[in-house]
Amino acid sequence: MFAIYKREVKSYFRSFIGLLFIAVTLFFVGLYFTAINLLQGYPYFSYAVSSVIILFLISVPVLTMRILAEEKRSRTDQLILTAPVSVGGVVLGKFLALLTIFAIPTGLISIYPLILNGFGAIPLAEAYLAVLAFFLYGMMSIAVGVLLSSVTESQVISAVLTFLVLFLAYMMDSICGLISSTGNLITRILGCLDMYTPFQNLMNGTLDVKSVFYFVSMTALALFLTVQSIQKRRYSFSRRTFSMGAYSTGLIAAAVGIILIANLVLGELPASWVSVDVTSQKLYSLTEQTREYVKTIDQDVTIYVIVSEENRDTILAQTLQRYDDLSEHIRVEYVDPNVNPRFYTQYTSENISLNSLILVSDKRNAVIDYNDIYETDYDYDYYTGGYSSNTTGYDGEGQITSALDKVLTDDVPRMYMTQGHGEASLSATFTNALKKENTEYESINLMDYEEIPEDAACLLINAPTGDFSPDDTEKVTGYLERGGNVILVTGIAEGETPNLDALCGYMGLEMAEGLVVEQDQSNYYRNPYYLLPNMSYSSYTAGLSGQYYVFAPFAQGILIQDESREDIAYTQFLTTSDSAFAKADLSNLENYEKGESDREGPFALGVSAVKNLEDGGEATLVMYGCEQIFSDEANVMVSGANQVMFTNTISAFAKHEVSISIPAKSYAVSYLMVPQSRVVLLGVLLTVVLPLGCLAAGFVIWFRRRKL
Repeated sequence: MFAIYKREVKSYFRSFIGLLFIAVTLFFVGLYFTAINLLQGYPYFSYAVSSVIILFLISVPVLTMRILAEEKRSRTDQLILTAPVSVGGVVLGKFLALLTIFAIPTGLISIYPLILNGFGAIPLAEAYLAVLAFFLYGMMSIAVGVLLSSVTESQVISAVLTFLVLFLAYMMDSICGLISSTGNLITRILGCLDMYTPFQNLMNGTLDVKSVFYFVSMTALALFLTVQSIQKRRYSFSRRTFSMGAYSTGLIAAAVGIILIANLVLGELPASWVSVDVTSQKLYSLTEQTREYVKTIDQDVTIYVIVSEENRDTILAQTLQRYDDLSEHIRVEYVDPNVNPRFYTQYTSENISLNSLILVSDKRNAVIDYNDIYETDYDYDYYTGGYSSNTTGYDGEGQITSALDKVLTDDVPRMYMTQGHGEASLSATFTNALKKENTEYESINLMDYEEIPEDAACLLINAPTGDFSPDDTEKVTGYLERGGNVILVTGIAEGETPNLDALCGYMGLEMAEGLVVEQDQSNYYRNPYYLLPNMSYSSYTAGLSGQYYVFAPFAQGILIQDESREDIAYTQFLTTSDSAFAKADLSNLENYEKGESDREGPFALGVSAVKNLEDGGEATLVMYGCEQIFSDEANVMVSGANQVMFTNTISAFAKHEVSISIPAKSYAVSYLMVPQSRVVLLGVLLTVVLPLGCLAAGFVIWFRRRKL
């Protein structure tokens, strides 16, 4: 076999075809790499790779057309077949020689992601998964070319047949859609010839074992069929023609059946078993919050997807598959609107988009419009006078988990937010988090109520800049005495706040005068007032402790008046370092030195106080010492960790076992900043110099051999 391999490798380089194939492949990859990655600054190498895959329809037939057809035409195949090597060894040697030719440009383009990495952060795992997909697709294409070269003596016919088969395999998904939008036995059989869908699964950022196995197994099948094709010719004049033919036919049927069954069985395994999410945003993975929540589901829910299965959104489909795999109570069904156009009207009177979801349980239903699954920004273009859209995030998991809770929950909790004391309002980011938590919210002025409404799951006092009145304070303490839950975010008040202080004192807490200055560099970001507090595990920091930072700029320290009180249990889940102090003189914030009147730390920045009431109930106050902690400005600094803590806090009072508010997964792309001079230099090198170098080397070798 090795002798066959060496002979074929040498012959391809001597005949100029091998270097021509390498040059053409490098040229087109370099061209798209320059245009997409270098000029436009996209960090995703997969964009360039996926653009050149159609090249195989032309290049592979040219590369493989002579590998066996020429042997048959010149009758040299008889010399090989009578050599002391098996037919399988001959086929494998020739195939590996072709694969070596293809591996050379594949190896060279593997350097391209490293070039991009010099101009900014790129998702290397996705880039090299794209290279793997490129190689596997090319490997199977070459195997198909070898098979079709074995069935004819004409190189032209071999090339044409290979082109047609590869073209059909490339278009098979669309062909199946034309045959049947809902799928049938014919489309399932033809789907086994669909090479592009497994390739696309890998290009989407999922190391899909099913797709890898498909390419490897189908390559093996093509080589096996090549061996059988040669065997038939080898024994065509043998006395055992009939018996050998029957044996080969049975063997072929068995091999095809085994490969198809293996692919079908692998396709039925849960996605979490056979795929690894390598995307930098973890688009296809479900968070620990969702996994914990789904474990609690004990009622049946059907998720209807309003689209044919062939036209489904691949990212959303993989997310839904993971929900289906997680719980036997969740079932996903695709409803083709062409077959059943009025299906959705049973659940909503509004028009919905294709790929929208309808979740149905015995209690109620919920509709998720497809437009809400992706976050989109619109930018005004002054040159065209119109708006352009840009997808900025994927919110499939967040929307589905929230909708599951909505259709299964018995009661919808309600949160009230005080106003009238200079409180800060919540941004859309945080109100959307409340909606995902399936928590209704309403702003109230305490002057309009005799007491906090009975249906309040919790009361939010968000960074008041003015003091409460004695009457307002009495209403809040009265609510606590009835077993209420209060979230208090302290603000930098204008003047004294004796009534707010009395409210804190009711739960045994008080504020340290001034702003906290951190002296431990590991507990602040750039500025000693920009605090990164220590986190201890609690229900409020679930999913954050040890993995993320919480950002608390310009914070006030919280003190426990008497930790020995038996009627109140305290949990300090956000704390400063021991070296922190509270700077009382706010007129000179640029001075970070500790003054004589400044109070020494450590301080709590997040604390919960649970008070045992006389009637056996509990009153809970969760207090945060930073007025900006639930703002977009602070939240974006720590990749949404502050929002997670906010939803954890709400979830605790909404009686959710785990928070069901999952933040959208950002599509924000950090574009690469490639200087124009580097674009020109690299573009010329990769699209001109490197391919021409291969062609020149091939021409020199060919010319020298011709003279000899």
